Amino acid sequence: MQQVKKGDTVKVHYHGKLTDGTTFDSSEGREPLEFEVGSGMVISGFDNGVIGMTPGEKKTINIPVDEAYGAKQDDLFMEFPMDKFPPDMKPEPGMQLNMSNGSGQNFPVVISEVKEDAVVLDANHPLAGQDLIFDLELVNIDAPPSLIVMP
Repeated sequence: MQQVKKGDTVKVHYHGKLTDGTTFDSSEGREPLEFEVGSGMVISGFDNGVIGMTPGEKKTINIPVDEAYGAKQDDLFMEFPMDKFPPDMKPEPGMQLNMSNGSGQNFPVVISEVKEDAVVLDANHPLAGQDLIFDLELVNIDAPPSLIVMP
């Protein structure tokens, strides 16, 4: 039976959870996730987790933080002056916002702390610093075409 290897395009149903059991994402009710194994389209732990699976196989993988979104980076925390917020907005810890950098690119941030005159924003990926658990079901493998050389 065909097994997943690097370079294959696969379709996978998944259920992503934190170690406390909280669901953060799932393909339930949607099309399965399709990606090329080893191409960097998904986190490395997910990529490595599907290698060797066969169509129809189900398994649970545990992905440590360094194979997921990495540790939280201190340099991605920034203080933003309170007077730069709209006057009718009341910043609260956990609130998600979008900021733009000098080149006009938007990126998500989360308020991690509200101080007297500033707000501390966290621009880390929301799953940074977390070990992840995925329940996987391999739906399909599309292997790249093989080249057959005729003598």
